[in-house]
Amino acid sequence: MLMRSLWAIAAPAVLATVFLITAPADPRAQETTENTFATPLDIRMGERLFRQQCGRCHGRDGAGGELGPDLTSGFRNASTDAGLFQIVREGLPNTQMIGISRNSTDQSVWMVVSYLNSLNDTANIDLPGNTANGRAVFNGKGNCATCHMVNGEGGRRGPDLSQVGSRRDSDQLVSDLRTPNEDVSPRWWTLRVTREDGTVVEGLRMGEDTFTMRVMDDNENLWSFSKGSVRSYDRVMDSTMPSVNAMLTQAEVDDLIAYLDSLRRGDG
Repeated sequence: MLMRSLWAIAAPAVLATVFLITAPADPRAQETTENTFATPLDIRMGERLFRQQCGRCHGRDGAGGELGPDLTSGFRNASTDAGLFQIVREGLPNTQMIGISRNSTDQSVWMVVSYLNSLNDTANIDLPGNTANGRAVFNGKGNCATCHMVNGEGGRRGPDLSQVGSRRDSDQLVSDLRTPNEDVSPRWWTLRVTREDGTVVEGLRMGEDTFTMRVMDDNENLWSFSKGSVRSYDRVMDSTMPSVNAMLTQAEVDDLIAYLDSLRRGDG
């Protein structure tokens, strides 16, 4: 009698749980035009999903890749979150944009939309540094322009920073400067190639497949190799950029961050 009574009490809760687990998703969820997944956590999750599924074409930070356009300066084919959701979900007809994995939930797609919106957030941020001084550090003591291009001027051995503030917030920029080896994209790995005659060519890994590889050396010369025709090759996954910890003072780092942040507003 006691067991029967306990089951009578517990049964409704068990059945409700089973229903929640097995019931199909409400189809109206796909018809919503409002993004309710826009918290900082949602944006971080959207960034992770973007890098996994979209970064190959659009670049890990959305700044453009070999196939996809730069997404840090607006969207050519969508003017609303709902329109952007549709493109991320379904892709664009007659283009190479095929859309996100069919296994992705609507919530995941909205998180990606939130991340994309964050790349285009141009709200002013109060920073302690001085933009003009930071520009001087960038082109002078910091020696940044040797490897990085801004508005068409500078080197090509590092990422183009013309709109870096659209892709990286101030905390991420500090991390990039102080701990550059923390998160290095494969696009910026180095290849060290030892040829059959023993000479070594080392530089940025510009391309690699099963049989071939391309390298850009420190003088920005491009080299192509067949993997079967070299003695050996090694991938160096550390950043070619040195940490600024032993190079710049705290005030100079603050100034440099202020300058890099200003580039998202086109002030550089």
